[in-house]
Amino acid sequence: MTTGTAAASGAAGRGTRLPRSARRKQLLGAAQEIFVAQGYHAAAMDDIAERAGVSKPVLYQHFPGKLELYLALLDQHATELVKKVRVALASTTDNRQRVEASVAAYFDFVDGEGTDGEGAFRLVFESDLRNDPAVSERVERMIQECVDALAETIAHDTGYRAEEAELLSVALSGLMEVGARWWLASEGQLSKERAMELLVGLTWRGISGAPLSTDPTVT
Repeated sequence: MTTGTAAASGAAGRGTRLPRSARRKQLLGAAQEIFVAQGYHAAAMDDIAERAGVSKPVLYQHFPGKLELYLALLDQHATELVKKVRVALASTTDNRQRVEASVAAYFDFVDGEGTDGEGAFRLVFESDLRNDPAVSERVERMIQECVDALAETIAHDTGYRAEEAELLSVALSGLMEVGARWWLASEGQLSKERAMELLVGLTWRGISGAPLSTDPTVT
């Protein structure tokens, strides 16, 4: 059965000449639907071309192979999550509100809010291609960039050494990622608001006990 999104995508593809950037966006959207539904290994370029409503030669004009198409999607969504985390941390100087915004960033990512699209988080956190060096390198880099963003804020506000702040950040990012994914998989056992409230409370009770920096240059 064709979804509304897929039908619209196919209608836009057939008989329509799109600018290269628009065509690329269309192909990535179709590929995401196929990869999320079938996984990387079961997905076929034929399926992606059909979903987008284009011929395989058109698809290959933009992406030389299935792996390149998958990596382009992975880059897009990994960048989006890092951006969400950095925006959350920069949105306020109130540290409890920073925690709330950071938790919301992970929940919105797994929930498909914003520009990510439904199921985008699965390409990042639940890929059946994680053993591929190119995929694992990108995922690890994304995780590290999120950790670095959190660690910079923690070190700035507490005066902890870099390695201490990084350890706390690894724990915090893991808690937020796994908590958000559990909430989505729980299929309504908890509302999104209640799940975030619980994680914010747990996180804040832990991190608020850190000593504030006594460095007079820290504002």
